[in-house]
Amino acid sequence: MIALSGIPPDRPVLIAGPTASGKSELALRIAETGGGVIVNADAMQVFEGWRLLTARPDDAALARAPHRLYGHVPLDGDYSTGAWLREARAFLGGAERPILVGGTGLYFAALTDGLAEIPATPPELRREADALPLEELIAGLAPRTAARIDLRNRARVQRAWEVARATGREMADWQADTPPPDLPLADAVPLVMRPQVDWLNARIARRFDAMLAAGVLDEAAVLRPRWSPGHQSARAIGAAELIAHLDGTLPLDRAREAAIIATRQYAKRQRTWFRNRMKNWTPIHLPSTG
Repeated sequence: MIALSGIPPDRPVLIAGPTASGKSELALRIAETGGGVIVNADAMQVFEGWRLLTARPDDAALARAPHRLYGHVPLDGDYSTGAWLREARAFLGGAERPILVGGTGLYFAALTDGLAEIPATPPELRREADALPLEELIAGLAPRTAARIDLRNRARVQRAWEVARATGREMADWQADTPPPDLPLADAVPLVMRPQVDWLNARIARRFDAMLAAGVLDEAAVLRPRWSPGHQSARAIGAAELIAHLDGTLPLDRAREAAIIATRQYAKRQRTWFRNRMKNWTPIHLPSTG
């Protein structure tokens, strides 16, 4: 594990890593050691509602250090990388150094590489895109755009499709006009968790069981009247399975298994993204041998 005493107290810290790898606890330790405000960089933890399911900081964690950008977006709201970047800017150069922590690689890329200011998608076009199958969205992308995104990630594919339809310009063209970054990597302490696969998979299973024990089914029952698979917040892994169980269409053991498998698959995609895009970040190998 990295020596926390070696992190300058006046330098922003970035902590990226796959789900369940211990990012939030590391952020707390850094905040308690050298001070700072913990800023969320996870696309699902911005939404209200699924606090247990998305592993948002609990009350004990909130008492240990200030936290920002958690659970502040309505359950049925829309949120984008651009929206996150605009909000995260407020914590750069402030009285407290930011400790940005999360698993959404695009947020970190926008912060440290820059982000093109692409106009928002009109609601009627978003509804049209929501109704299209992934294969049709992919077919509507220009080859140079398709080559730059993960075609298995519907959210990324749909965003690229919407941008092209709404603006008449390909996502690749917008990205070519990217402005300078708000926080160059050289001005931060960038840390990325590199967990062993078996170790992480076991933690994922234990964490979901802990969520069940803590009452995540009750959380789902409270949110059930407001549930819609079309909401961005519905992409929280395990949400659809829990709702299906409450609706009587999926036994709990199968819902548990499906959620754990989906989480492990997501963690694999995260590990691949971080390995390819965060080669200049300081790795933290897990489990620690120190």
